[in-house]
Parts: sequence; structure tokens; C-alpha cells
Amino acid sequence: MSARPERTFEVKIAIVFDCYFPVTTGGGERLYGAMARDLGALGHDVEYLTAVDPTTAEAPAGFRATQISPGLHLYDADGVRRPQSALVFAWALFKALRKRRRSLDAVVVSALPVLNLFAARIALAGSRTAIVADYLEVWGRKQWLEYSGGVVGTVAWVLQRFAVLASPAASCHSLLTEDRLRVERFRGTMLRSPGLIDNPAQVEARAEADAPPYIVYAGRHIADKRVEALPAAVAIARQALPELRLVILGKGPTTPRVEAAIAAAGAEGWATMPGFVSESELAELMGGASALVNPSKREGYGLVVVEAAGRGTPSVLVADPDNAAMELVEEGVNGFVAPSIAAEDLAAAIVRAASGGTDLRRSTRDWYDDAVVTKTVTRTVERLDAYLRATVEALRGVK
Repeated sequence: MSARPERTFEVKIAIVFDCYFPVTTGGGERLYGAMARDLGALGHDVEYLTAVDPTTAEAPAGFRATQISPGLHLYDADGVRRPQSALVFAWALFKALRKRRRSLDAVVVSALPVLNLFAARIALAGSRTAIVADYLEVWGRKQWLEYSGGVVGTVAWVLQRFAVLASPAASCHSLLTEDRLRVERFRGTMLRSPGLIDNPAQVEARAEADAPPYIVYAGRHIADKRVEALPAAVAIARQALPELRLVILGKGPTTPRVEAAIAAAGAEGWATMPGFVSESELAELMGGASALVNPSKREGYGLVVVEAAGRGTPSVLVADPDNAAMELVEEGVNGFVAPSIAAEDLAAAIVRAASGGTDLRRSTRDWYDDAVVTKTVTRTVERLDAYLRATVEALRGVK
């Protein structure tokens, strides 16, 4: 008896995020762009709704990108998301989804910020449209207060709690975020992704790090990233590895703190700050580094750990309850996790990673070779596709 062929049909899907890669270059927009691309490749009609003008970049493959609101200033001078921008985009999203409510089968909406979800739920109320809220992160009340202050932080936390309760289905990308959703009393369908690795075939490994050795940081300079901790830690690490250098990529509101930390550590002769660099320069610097060091206290996933591992470069992270990137590091296999941000602790982890040589680089690449099979955006989208097809079939009565 032959196997019954799998039923397939086109689902009309909207992906919602206020940023858009490559016009903006954070991890969220990379994820949603890849998600839209892969859902389109599976035969769906996909539209990406954003606040960014997509016509300033090359037309995307497999989906349409539409600007639904005026360009927004998302962050204030301290790198904190502005509530005003969230309100503007949420209103624009409400209007855009109201116009599309008769044609859309499904919406995958970023819950960053959570007002996006409320706009989608209200605009699509009474329609037979499946809604998935994607949670890049879920914060506790203390974290919100530290990020946004007493009044705004409390309001944001309360809104997040209501958003979690209002999510019929939630996708997330780490055990940490899944646990936080459970703590916030999520009761819907949980879709935790296996991973977010994208385009693995384009990554090449380096058998050896460059000489003289250096460690690299790549990312924005904001308070949660704690980039200013690096010069003092590397200064201590140089006692064991005198030729070790420090390369700090990126910029941001805390760049003056980083510059002051370099001066305080007497690091002007061995620390450099090239700012933001091209993709090719980033690949070269990351591939030649003895280690990627990210002292961040907060990561929703930590894709940079994977990107470094693809080039054979181990990572050094710092233990923190809000750091989901720790889930990607196997101690001594593809990196190390320092027990605290203290300069001595971070320095010890840096020395271990930078001294690992070819053996550590080989095991790091082996970790990556396994991860590109099990922790990819493609696998994530396959799970999302299965859920959307089943849900839309139930809602629409597709035969």
C-alpha cells in the first residue's frame, strides 16, 4: 500500500518586525528576513511588514517587503528603545493588518516590542488568521526596571505579561526564553526553535589563528554588552600571553566608556577600535582571532558564537541568568564561560581560549559541523511551516 502524499497548499503569511536587513543589521532582522525567505521557498506567499524603506536595498528573494510606517528613531541616546516609536509602529501595523484581514492566513509578529502583538490581535479579531508571537527575549521585572526606569519599565513589564497571556502560539529560540514564557504563565502552543544558523555553506574555517594573537569583540556598545570590561581583563591576560591584542568592533552609546577603559588599562598600544566594518572585514577578523569575547549580561540567542565557531574561533562568555548564549558553549569544546565579569575571571577564560591552539579550533569547528545540521533557520522554519499549515487547515477547512 503506497504512502499517502503529504497535502500542501499556499499560506498567505505576514512577517512583522520594525527593522529590516540589510538596511539595519541586527540579529532580529536577520532572523525574520531568513524566516520570510525560507517560508517563501516552501511555496507560501510572504510579505514582510516593516518601518524601514526596503527599496534602499536589493530586492529580497522569495518574499515582498513593505514599509508600513514612516522611518523611526528606534533608540534614544543611551541605546534604549523609544516608547514613542513603538506606538507609531503599532498603530501603523494595526491599519496595515486591518486592510489585509480578509486575505491573510497567518501572521508571525515579533513581540519586540510587545505592542506589535496587541495591534495584531485587535486588527485581526474575528478573522480566521493564525497568529504566532515570536519572542526574541522575555525579561523579568527587574531587568525592565534597569533598562527603562521605574515608570516605563513597570509599564513595559505589565504589557509583556499581558502579551504573553494573549499569545495563542509563541516561538522562541532558547531554553531561557521558553522558561521565562512559562514563568509569565504562557499557556498556548510553544514552538521553541532548534537554532538560528543561516547559510552555513558560505562559512570557511581557519586551522590556525593569526600571529600575533588577538581577541575580538563584535557588536553594539550598549550598557548590557559591558564592552568596557575587556581592556582590564586583557591587560591581566597579557601577563600570561604578552603578545595578546584586543580588537573591539562596533560603536554605540557606551563607546566613550570603552575608550576610557582602554586609557585606564594603559592599552593604547595593543587595543584598537575600528568601529563598524564590512562583512568581509568582519569575517577576516573573526576568523583570525584566537577567541571571540562577548562579556554581555543579556543575550536572547547569541548567534555570534555560532558565526565564530564556523571559522574555528572559540568564544568566551560571562555567566549571567539573562545570557541565553551560554546554551551554545560547551566548556572546552567550542569555548569557555567565565564565572563573573570580574577582570581576573574574564582574563582566565580568555587565556584558556587563546591558548587552546589547533586542538580547540578543531573541536570548535566540529561543534559547528554538528550544529549546522541540527541548529539551523531551515529546521526552525520547517517546524513553523508544519504548525502554520496545520493551524490554517483547521481554521480554513482546507481539504
